[in-house]
Amino acid sequence: MTAELVRGQNHPLSQSRLEIRISAGTPVAAAAALSDENGRIHGTEWVAHPGAPVQPGLEVSRQAAADHRLAVDLDAVTEAVHRVSVLLALPAANGGAGPARFGAVAAPFVAVTGLDGTEVASYTITGLDLESAVVALELYRRQGAWKVRAVGQGYAGGLAELFADQGLSEAAQLAAGIDEAVARGLARSVQAPPPRTSEGDRSRQAAAPAVGPDQGAAPQGAPGPVPPAYGGQPAGGQGQGGPQPAYGGATGPHASAGGGPVNYSHPRRQTSAPPPPPPAAPPAQPGQPTRPVAGDATGWSMEERLYNQVWGMFEDLARTAAAYRSAVDFAESRMDKELEQALSDPRSRIGGQGDAAREAARARYTQLVDQARASLDRDVAQLVAESEVVEPALPPAFARWDNPCWHAYRVPMEIPMALRLGDLRLPEAESIRIPMLLRLPLERGLWIDSGRTDSLDGSFTDSHDMRRLAMDTAVAHAARLLAVYPAGEFTVHVVDPAGSGAQALAPLTQTGVLAGPPAQGAAGVTEMLARLTQRVDLVQMALRGGAPDALPPGFDTSQQLLIVNDFPHGFDDRAVNQLRYLVDEGPSVGVHLMMVADREESAGYGPLLDPLWRALLRLTPVPDDHLADPWVGHAWTYEPPAVPHGSEVLRTVLTQVAEARRTWNR
Repeated sequence: MTAELVRGQNHPLSQSRLEIRISAGTPVAAAAALSDENGRIHGTEWVAHPGAPVQPGLEVSRQAAADHRLAVDLDAVTEAVHRVSVLLALPAANGGAGPARFGAVAAPFVAVTGLDGTEVASYTITGLDLESAVVALELYRRQGAWKVRAVGQGYAGGLAELFADQGLSEAAQLAAGIDEAVARGLARSVQAPPPRTSEGDRSRQAAAPAVGPDQGAAPQGAPGPVPPAYGGQPAGGQGQGGPQPAYGGATGPHASAGGGPVNYSHPRRQTSAPPPPPPAAPPAQPGQPTRPVAGDATGWSMEERLYNQVWGMFEDLARTAAAYRSAVDFAESRMDKELEQALSDPRSRIGGQGDAAREAARARYTQLVDQARASLDRDVAQLVAESEVVEPALPPAFARWDNPCWHAYRVPMEIPMALRLGDLRLPEAESIRIPMLLRLPLERGLWIDSGRTDSLDGSFTDSHDMRRLAMDTAVAHAARLLAVYPAGEFTVHVVDPAGSGAQALAPLTQTGVLAGPPAQGAAGVTEMLARLTQRVDLVQMALRGGAPDALPPGFDTSQQLLIVNDFPHGFDDRAVNQLRYLVDEGPSVGVHLMMVADREESAGYGPLLDPLWRALLRLTPVPDDHLADPWVGHAWTYEPPAVPHGSEVLRTVLTQVAEARRTWNR
């Protein structure tokens, strides 16, 4: 699980051999410095840099580049080394042709990974301005174990100021040597090719991701906050996603590919008049917090207000939990320091004076933690009160399956802003669940992980149960997608090679909402994938040719979803490549994938399928703490949407969808 760090936050390291991956929007020089417990560098031989790229336990890049991979072996560094700092510097700060300050470039992204590529922790270095050198992060010893801390300390004076701050007497000479080595490397580098013209650019142009908390969860291995969290999409989110979650968009002037300004306005948003004011909160009693009201966020419609309010609650919970964790960490480090000082004096180790000092340190720790907990409980209580008024007011697309709004369901006439995929919660606030909303239309596929796992309640779910639960979850997601789209604007296909998902698929097959019977056997898989692949090719050719109305007569222009069960059984190499093609190219032309699969069962393909899994938003059929947000790096527990036991709401809704589709097709 990846920990997305913020400045000052730390994370334990369970491996000694690591790789530091650096991604920046411009060439940067990367270095690594060894220092003692006080953060002092004892000599130039304690720094690995482009002029001396190999030191004990370290290996860095030999020249400036926008992407770096630094090798670290913590077992190989000497006992005198207590910190390994990762340093970045702009070559332009020393007479180069590029930018001279980090404030003029995209925020650098640094990730700590294992040798197998598994990401352990990541950090996006924000808030830089005039600085031309920065300590990105540091690996440090603490009580015999290694941890990583996000630092983000910048220096306007470049590497010379950075090294001087770390106690190196030869700081200026070393900085000059690094400058010379970087200049030599840049002189040997190949110039970047000129940008392609619009006529010669045949690359796929992805739609700009929506900015929202659904795009926060970042997919594993993706550089920088994307989108959800989860979205990622991050913000979600979903754009990947974020983390694709985000409330703050990019700042500064923007231009489209053609040079004109980008129109960021909502396509359905009225601009002729301001939106009506949100509902007013009833007056609060003296000394009491304001009573929450559903829809009191900003927005041009009640749907948009509720969407913004839900993710405002998400941000509030993320911040208050981060503050609590930070306070506990501070209290713990303060107690450790006070205990260390008490034990460092031999005269106070034994006797009443030492015992009193230790008791006082523990008492201060308890007091700080209790204060932090009280503040957290107060904020959570306010969020619970807000949730109690917001949850019943949510429209069907945002609501749980047990919400009474489904009893009055009617097939909508417009596509909603977002779709609820489940709930999110944190261990510090078990009393509140935040709806996980994914922006529509989909910008990436979904992966329902049917692999074996230990459930959070301690019970073990075997492989058979996981496959059944995964298909039930996939059907619930597909049913909600069908329910929130207007009639005829969303089509679902199913590939079930062995027919093992027949029972779970019954609500879809028996109500007649599928485009056709589930494809079975190798021949069925081949035919279905060939048809959808051809569809992607046709739409792409029409769009690139500027003739979207040139599609064949009767061509179905609705959004398409393919549910794939029991992968990789029944899939040959050609079918696997077609799946990857649909994942990469399909979302841009309205073809989406929902995989119900156990990744371990496809391990025989090796790294061939790694891009496929990374491109999909991973969801689980049981509660699992695997989603992260890019703000504070919380590992959120995801809870799948559960249809109440014995409820007929799914079939009732799907029956209305099928009837509306038949009426629309007449």
